[in-house]
Amino acid sequence: MSVRPLLVVAGIGNATGTGGATARTFAKAGYRVALIARNVDYLNRLVEQITGAEGEAAAFPISEYTYSETSDVFDKIFAYQWPSPEKAELRVALWNVGVNVFGKFLGVAEKDIQSSLEVHVTAGFAFSRRVILAFKENVLDSLGSRGTLLFTGATASIRGNVITSAFSAGKHGIRALSQSLAKEFGKENIHIIIDGGILTDLSLTKVGAAAEAWKANPDVRLDTESLAKTFIFLTQQDRSAWTWELDLRPAHEKW
Repeated sequence: MSVRPLLVVAGIGNATGTGGATARTFAKAGYRVALIARNVDYLNRLVEQITGAEGEAAAFPISEYTYSETSDVFDKIFAYQWPSPEKAELRVALWNVGVNVFGKFLGVAEKDIQSSLEVHVTAGFAFSRRVILAFKENVLDSLGSRGTLLFTGATASIRGNVITSAFSAGKHGIRALSQSLAKEFGKENIHIIIDGGILTDLSLTKVGAAAEAWKANPDVRLDTESLAKTFIFLTQQDRSAWTWELDLRPAHEKW
């Protein structure tokens, strides 16, 4: 039986950001796309966009990013009957999940700490475990890889700040997990650091009156389609030269 590669994306926001762009880009490249998120409306919207462009995509909603829900949803993904006859083989997975927990340290509540660690780290463990177990069943492709596991990071993954004690703890944790997995399994396990404004519907509302100028200037903001193209590039690296961590930023970013 012929095989068709499968991409699993966890976390799509409102479908205009990194998760949505990655799903659309990989679908155009011939991948089936399984989408995991909490918002059913955004999931269905993205599925319609992909299938309307003659791609294959399916939505797998969950209520919360807990260890059990994140792990169990893979049973549904692997049992799903795709419209075309090829066997689905998980080859790429993107952990694009985050919870924005910001505030001064003395004002951070226990639930905020728990939320950051559960979503970023605990659920990230569950996602990674199911993905790696599936990768281990794959034969090596022509580049010597069994699969690519991608993590979307943030500035807080490498640097804390005055209002990011809880958020940064979670982001540091998922970065450390990705590094540990890269060393343990020797597969492509790439952590993408995203540092800068990303072109989404939400970010445009934050810019206000300067939105159009900001949107039109790729020197000052990261474009999600460009990020997705980078993800494609990472999956095509030969095993003799694999990336673990990649820092992406617009040309005029101050850092």
